[in-house]
Amino acid sequence: MLKTNEKKLVEFLLQCQPGPPKTRGSWSVDHQGKPFLLPSIGGITLNVQVGDSAFGWAGDHVEPGVSCTADTHKPFDHPNNALQIYSCVGNTATIHSGAAEGEKGVVLGHHGGSEHIMLDFPRKVKEKMTYSDTIIVHAKGQGFKLVDFPDVALFNLSPELFRKMKVKVKDDGTLEVPVTTLVPAACMGSGVGASHVAKGDYDVMTSDPETVSTFGLDKMRFGDFVALLDHDNRYGRAYRKGAVSIGVVVHSDCLVAGHGPGVTTLMTCAASEIRPVIDPAANIADLFGIGTQLAASKSGKKKSKP
Repeated sequence: MLKTNEKKLVEFLLQCQPGPPKTRGSWSVDHQGKPFLLPSIGGITLNVQVGDSAFGWAGDHVEPGVSCTADTHKPFDHPNNALQIYSCVGNTATIHSGAAEGEKGVVLGHHGGSEHIMLDFPRKVKEKMTYSDTIIVHAKGQGFKLVDFPDVALFNLSPELFRKMKVKVKDDGTLEVPVTTLVPAACMGSGVGASHVAKGDYDVMTSDPETVSTFGLDKMRFGDFVALLDHDNRYGRAYRKGAVSIGVVVHSDCLVAGHGPGVTTLMTCAASEIRPVIDPAANIADLFGIGTQLAASKSGKKKSKP
């Protein structure tokens, strides 16, 4: 078993609430020069959930589940920064007011730009929610380390999720990490150059059809673990040959140039300590039995990767 510093991690209770859907208020233009008006970031999104395809929606930057902020008036300030930085993927979120009080969900990741987190709840719970509901996130994970792998940095990753990810130590001393997709460095767009990855995300550009087809990028689902090749995220988002970063898909494909499915970083290294291995079930929905997998279990059918 991999040795970690889990017992030394600081735990916070963080408060947030759902944020209404955002709109740019005017026409947007896609990477082919066509104007569009479509649903986008934020909201209590009833029919989009973790495990669904990140492609094909009549939208742009669509987020699964419930998008939450600590203060809608201060998206780039305290306490919203604390909510973004300390909430980790796989943390538990509990509704503390309203008709859905007591229901529990899961943190799915962070989204930059509008600075909020996404939470998974079943549709029947989301239908009871309002934008004034109070949600408490049991935050634990920032500062998480692998004792015997000091050159592998972990961000935004709860110990609960890590234990389910089936990470293995190989004979050559590398860490084998299951992912659904290998993403070439040239495809990483919006968000490159950020000073750190403890909040927000960055986008897999999907404007080149040939590259999308070659790497199967259009098969990605919300919640997929993906490997960003030749990208070092230890001190920001940067290109470095041989580096590998592992992230989770947090929002849908996009029409705007330089954008595409968003990825929140979970693991990163500068050299070859991380070895990604393809596993179609490498998705938080599959590991936690939430989203599409929760619906599938209730119907007696297992939903497969599209």
